[in-house]
Amino acid sequence: LQGAFIEHIHSLNALRGVEHISDVVEVRTKEELASVDALIIPGGESTSIALIAERCGILDDLREFAKTKPTWGTCAGLILLAKQAIHTKKGGQQLLNALPVTVSRNQFGRQVDSFTIKLTTPCLESINSDNGVDADKAFEYVFIRAPAIVSVDDPEVESLVSLPPGYGQTEASEDGVLVAVKYRNMLGTSFHPELTSDKRWHQYFVRMALNAGSA
Repeated sequence: LQGAFIEHIHSLNALRGVEHISDVVEVRTKEELASVDALIIPGGESTSIALIAERCGILDDLREFAKTKPTWGTCAGLILLAKQAIHTKKGGQQLLNALPVTVSRNQFGRQVDSFTIKLTTPCLESINSDNGVDADKAFEYVFIRAPAIVSVDDPEVESLVSLPPGYGQTEASEDGVLVAVKYRNMLGTSFHPELTSDKRWHQYFVRMALNAGSA
């Protein structure tokens, strides 16, 4: 609908020889949504994505999809996927009301405040091993006008990545800022993995989807 979907498509296509991926398609209609087994909601502008989805008549279909099928929201997609969002534009915005977290929009400031940081990531260790790289190989995280997860509202939500203290513009930064979570069939990340050459987060999601399909 809107956002960095082309970059996600390139990242997934790059994994075709590594993971069992059949087709990678763009989704703009109910019919296209019904044809896929998993979905990535990209970064971009969460308000615009919601408005376009509503005008295209697929917003409710997206809500139903996210309840049961593997769904990954990155940056703006995380905001859209969440149950609650703060610091939204005047009048609020539509959400999918699926991922039980509260997200702070533009937590890290404006475009000029964008940054990258390298962090070791325990949930990627098995992928590191399968790819023949060190288990503690760092991932370069890209944050562009990024949101952050300021509240986890269900004990089943699994925290995956937090930034060290000092990042973010709220009191939450004193203890580090949560930027990636997993909940049942959903993955939510504040950053843009599609803007790096490192495909490990896409592998992580593909394996989530494949495991869901075999369950």
